Amino acid sequence: MLPAAMLGALTLSALGSAGPAIAAPASSANARPLSDLQRAFAAAADEFHVPLPVLMGVAYEESRWEGHNGDYNTEGGYGVMNLTDVTASMIEEKGDAGAAGQPHPADNTAAGAASHTLTAAAGLTGAAPDQLRAQDRQNIRGGAALLASYQKEMTGRVSADIADWYAAVVKYSQYSDETAAKRFADRVFSVISSGTGLRTAAGQELRLTAQPAVRPKAAQLGKLGLKKTAEMEPECPSAMKCTFVPVDSKAGNRQVTNGPEGRGGVRYLVIHDTEASYEGTIKQFKAPDATTAAHYVIQSSTGAVTQMVPTKDVSFHAGNYWFNMHSVGIEHEGFAAEGAKWYTEKQYRATSDLVTYLARKYQVPLDRRHIIGHGNVPGPSSNLVKDMHWDPGPYWDWNRFMEMVGAKSGNGERRTPRVGSAITISPRFSDNKQTVQVCTKPSGEAKPCTTRTGPSNFLYVRTAPKEDAPLFGDPALHGDSAGTDHINDWGSTVEAGQQFVVADVQGDWTAIWFSGSKVWFHNPQGVSTEPATGVTILSAKEGAASVPVYGMAHPQPSEFPVGFSPDTFEPLSMYSVPAGQAYVADTTPVHADDLFKVTPERPQSKVVTGSKTYYTIQYNHRVALLDSADTRSTPSNGSDGEPSGTKGKPQA
Repeated sequence: MLPAAMLGALTLSALGSAGPAIAAPASSANARPLSDLQRAFAAAADEFHVPLPVLMGVAYEESRWEGHNGDYNTEGGYGVMNLTDVTASMIEEKGDAGAAGQPHPADNTAAGAASHTLTAAAGLTGAAPDQLRAQDRQNIRGGAALLASYQKEMTGRVSADIADWYAAVVKYSQYSDETAAKRFADRVFSVISSGTGLRTAAGQELRLTAQPAVRPKAAQLGKLGLKKTAEMEPECPSAMKCTFVPVDSKAGNRQVTNGPEGRGGVRYLVIHDTEASYEGTIKQFKAPDATTAAHYVIQSSTGAVTQMVPTKDVSFHAGNYWFNMHSVGIEHEGFAAEGAKWYTEKQYRATSDLVTYLARKYQVPLDRRHIIGHGNVPGPSSNLVKDMHWDPGPYWDWNRFMEMVGAKSGNGERRTPRVGSAITISPRFSDNKQTVQVCTKPSGEAKPCTTRTGPSNFLYVRTAPKEDAPLFGDPALHGDSAGTDHINDWGSTVEAGQQFVVADVQGDWTAIWFSGSKVWFHNPQGVSTEPATGVTILSAKEGAASVPVYGMAHPQPSEFPVGFSPDTFEPLSMYSVPAGQAYVADTTPVHADDLFKVTPERPQSKVVTGSKTYYTIQYNHRVALLDSADTRSTPSNGSDGEPSGTKGKPQA
């Protein structure tokens, strides 16, 4: 192991032929002392004879050098080297922020060596598995040991030449097909060539100095015997850096159709976050037994885009089949509880370009009724509502993003709302500092909650117009109890871009109809709202005490053709729209429908359309569906969000 005094000026023999990877000696007048994490990389590189740029480049691509304090990500990976160890306890855990709609990916990745690289690393290093999970230094040692073992397996020896490690990097990716594996290795060597640096969430500063002279020996790829997949042209704007890495043809994470209309049309674009690294997410979606995938994955640091499912096909990304039918899912590398760090300018720009392109292609309106987060998707049935995910979380700047796609939330007017009018929630992200409790837990042990305050996209809603009133508790999460300020308690918040009808105003407080109740948020002189223009307002039909709320809209059983098994659905039992309340709806109801997959007997996908029509409304933190026959609709007058003189008359 290198003495500490030498870590600031590593030699060619330690780093490989391309030169030193740490720019300045510690003795330089303006140099900062090396961080503990940088020292750990250098020590592990020396111990296992791995060129430091290779070790740091792999770690950067796997985790952006974030260890997450011993928590595992949605791939079941730990630490900066993303060492995987998928266990039964992960399968049982519910309620992750992202992970494309599934409770946890462990249920489809628990088998195979790729799911247990941590176990292999423990055998190579002699470190206990718990150390590899929780300690950055041991985790990095484990990654270095794996790389060295792969290098010996591929070439028969370790090497000081950075370029000679291409096959080892490919093998570290754990991909089984050549296209994805090559793409991973090329990205690692790209960051080695260009260099990079950052400060981690824990304040550790790291730098990988550029090695522009390195020319990786890509011909080594042929030694691995990886399967070849057909190249496909990605569906992206022409100027976008975009590649297509298809999901496994055997996986049950998407449904092939004969075109966008062959799945009932695209109506929504859904924004997710991954809760795992960019590469880890792609590996997770590519698993042969994967049950979920999104259409696209976007990298944080570069804005690079990988498409994994053709947009004509249904991908299982949102945890609600009806919304999957009608949407394109876009995953963003990131962790919802750390979102502001992960949601970078390059990522926002890439996403806005992609969303604009897809909206034009499928005529999806550029508004927050159609550009939604995973956290806005309703539960498909009563028993699944509480486990729906809440990504991209409180740190995705919705107002800024919608402006980037050319769709401002409103006209910018801030004033005290009028009772009965429709409003758009639009707090200024940078000024809207909210406090949350982050209570995540690593495998097998409880973790104390930590308090975090920062710019946010949401407002808390309370049961009365005062600061000490209880937070509203969503019935699916809390029954009759109060809500909480936990970061994953989506039931106690409204989010930027959502639209509601004003139920009351008292001083600096505004009340809205929300989740079948009247809730309050602090809104002095309308600082956090704007009038909602051109909307439709729905209420229960005359004579009804309340009307049911749905999470999806399938045809009635009698409307299915012979040979097609009906997908039944029921109202969400904890929700309703009581008489006297009103909600903002999409302007036009849509027909109930369902989709049946391609089979040898049925070479084209089949959409079954029902006679009933349903409105999508902004119901609480999530959208919901109402049977149009249960409602009366009121168009706004299109100026300030107040109802027109046709209130109470059915819309033609």
